[in-house]
Amino acid sequence: MKSFLLTVISWIAFGQAICLGQDVIRVEWKLAPLAENKIIRDVSRLEEADILVDSVSRVFQAQGYLEGYFQKEFQTDTLFLAWNFGRLFRWENIKTESIPKEFLNALGQIGLNYPEPYLWIDRTLGHAENQGFPFAKLRMDSLTVNDSLISGVLVFDSGPRITWDSLGIAGESKTKVQYLQQVSGLVPGRIFSQKELQKTTQTIRRSPYFTLVGSPELTFQTQRARPIFTIQDRRVNVFDGVIGLLPNENEPGKVLVTGEVDLQLYHLGGKGRDFSLNWQRLNIQSQSLEAKVKESFVFRSPLDVSAGFSLLKQDSSFVNRTFELDFGYRLSDDGYLNFFTKRQAGDLISPGDLSFGLNLPASIDYRWNQYGIGIDWNKLDSPISPRNGSRIQGTISLGNKRVLQNTGLPEELYAGLEESSPQYQGWFSGEKHLFIKPTWGMWFRGVGGFLQNQNLFLNELYRIGGLKSIRGFNEKNFFAKNFGYLNMEQRLFFDQNSFLMVFADLGIIETPYNSQKIDRPFSFGTGINLDTDGGLFSFVLAIGKSSSQPLSFSYSRVHFGYLARF
Repeated sequence: MKSFLLTVISWIAFGQAICLGQDVIRVEWKLAPLAENKIIRDVSRLEEADILVDSVSRVFQAQGYLEGYFQKEFQTDTLFLAWNFGRLFRWENIKTESIPKEFLNALGQIGLNYPEPYLWIDRTLGHAENQGFPFAKLRMDSLTVNDSLISGVLVFDSGPRITWDSLGIAGESKTKVQYLQQVSGLVPGRIFSQKELQKTTQTIRRSPYFTLVGSPELTFQTQRARPIFTIQDRRVNVFDGVIGLLPNENEPGKVLVTGEVDLQLYHLGGKGRDFSLNWQRLNIQSQSLEAKVKESFVFRSPLDVSAGFSLLKQDSSFVNRTFELDFGYRLSDDGYLNFFTKRQAGDLISPGDLSFGLNLPASIDYRWNQYGIGIDWNKLDSPISPRNGSRIQGTISLGNKRVLQNTGLPEELYAGLEESSPQYQGWFSGEKHLFIKPTWGMWFRGVGGFLQNQNLFLNELYRIGGLKSIRGFNEKNFFAKNFGYLNMEQRLFFDQNSFLMVFADLGIIETPYNSQKIDRPFSFGTGINLDTDGGLFSFVLAIGKSSSQPLSFSYSRVHFGYLARF
């Protein structure tokens, strides 16, 4: 009380001094009683001095200098305010009989420096929120002071124990409650946790299917907590059409029109069910088809199951087919692990038209059953149009490959060829988005892969090249046993998802069936992505060079794309 009265009288005198014409107010303090250096601040207005003095006083009082005050001294036209520390108070004894033993074991002993019990109280209440007691109270009671030593009793009131109820959905969304319940990880009947609610909120915000509007509403009834999430569906369904204008190598002076159609339907029925279909025309006689379907949380388990089929017809040489079954598991908000099995089949179309001499042709009939594992670590800031963050993906698989004898080829060509042998492959991708400023961003991506077997044939190799890999070349132009490439883009944004870009792609490719085993293609160019109400329009002009393609504008590639989201 004495300290309080001194403070009041001091500030009355301080105010009178200001009114009498003090031009400068100098506030001085040290960081510790025995410190040599002072911190000095000069102000000219009473309001500024009031804020500064109050702020400094609070800092030192929180450290235990409860009797500290600013001492005043007048010199000509300056008022000096110097901090006087006074005694340092600390705790002598704190009784904790009312606090559960499991809390004491989890949080450890309470320190006796003045601020430590108050910090411990905050940690205890936070711990209680995560143990099913969101209404817990903890206060310091029965305070006694002996000289500069303080004693007290901590009184804990846990309040009712709360468990989770089923969640609710508000807003215009087709999402089913059961699906969102699985995504959230909140289990009805399990004890309430504020930390778990915050984690769930972050998970829902990052969903590729919908976005969270505002913060979740939390209602309590009959000792149960029911979170209600207001969500809005994203426009994630995609219809993408790309037209490519390429030089016609079979008819010089004419243009070859290639194309791609990509249909992606997501979150069908509000259950996380996806379907995709992709068709490409690579050249006059070559086409590819890919289809995939995915079901999330099969039988209300944490597993996702997907199945896929792809077909590639390479002119009149061969046709490849792939069947895939995939089981995925969410490790965290960022990580996704999947296990898969594939069956690849390759067949010659017209073996009688091949010229093979005394050796087998470059392509062959084969069957390869493989089993593998994949990882996807996604730290991008947006699932639709990222501006910052990174993403790492990778797969590795192995299995037994069996070579089939084609009745259209002489049997002696297969002499010495091992019919069955182990084969393995790996693939990885890493990308980084850099947000420099609102109108400037950068994007980098590195992709690589390898395929290993003692007898590899042309129709088994990776296919790369084109708009989504190394631009400036035909789609799937390169056959590769081992490969790696780097994409680099500078982006100038003039809208949220619209930007101009300049880019460069660098690659290295190993192909055992080329006269030059190692090829180092590169390309560069420019383009525009234009986001409209109807969809995303893209235009890319690219020029590339490889061992089989000279660097010339006559070999430039122009890609038009339109991606409609609905």
